[in-house]
Amino acid sequence: MIALRHLASLRDIAGEFDAIVFDQWGVLHNGSTAYPGAIAAMEALADGPARLAVLSNSGKRSAPNRARIAKMGFPVAALACVMTSGEALWRDFEAGRFPGSRRLFAITAAPDDAMKWAIGLSELTFTSNITEADGILLMGLPDEDAGDATLAALLAAAQARHLPMFCSNPDKASPRQGDRLVRSPGKLAEDYAEAGGSVLFYGKPHQPVFRSLQNTLGISDPSRLLMIGDSIEHDIAGAANAGWKTLFIEGGLHAADLAGAADRDATIIALCRAHHAPLPDYRMEHVSA
Repeated sequence: MIALRHLASLRDIAGEFDAIVFDQWGVLHNGSTAYPGAIAAMEALADGPARLAVLSNSGKRSAPNRARIAKMGFPVAALACVMTSGEALWRDFEAGRFPGSRRLFAITAAPDDAMKWAIGLSELTFTSNITEADGILLMGLPDEDAGDATLAALLAAAQARHLPMFCSNPDKASPRQGDRLVRSPGKLAEDYAEAGGSVLFYGKPHQPVFRSLQNTLGISDPSRLLMIGDSIEHDIAGAANAGWKTLFIEGGLHAADLAGAADRDATIIALCRAHHAPLPDYRMEHVSA
């Protein structure tokens, strides 16, 4: 049986990397509260040899995500970069990559999320009428999957008009307070694609966001980056495909799968096989200094 390398402390391997990259939800926090030990771990690594960064499947841009984790107490001054899928999508719109999609119908968690995201994109407008849109911006979902019937009707109308969807959060589920998992935008986008719709996914596991962060950090050798994530499908598989090393956090997205497991290595290996993902280089229950 393969034995995965279990870590008790990030400092045990920090010297082997030029950059240590944290996922957000399931690794640093649960959406509202920092996980025990996560702030201390980032503080302990701040003066180390590796640069620190955050790579998140957040539909919002980098600045609000930096502000979010700062409010939770994380030492954001120690971060060389906060890269999000929403930031990567914004940059491509700014560069004029999607000239045929300038009037978007937005699906968001909060009513003003799309307008805040689009600040600086002068040619982009939004409409609340799906028949007037030339594309869909999928940033988030209402809490507790509210409005599923309405969303289904909207997506059916969008598919009939062959509207492209821009999904700025490919996560299918996210951890929340109380060890809950909630459906995330990536699942809705996957359903749209399976029904025949055109979807452009931004974020992990898709490679552009990994390349964007690596280029921003100025690191030429991908094996000198460590991705710390709790999603085997997105964090582990995506980073491994980019040539990065990976550390799997057991207490996040897959906590229920691992709860009570007699052989955690075997369970993690089975999860990797189920998601067609390579094995992580390291595993750790929670982020710890």
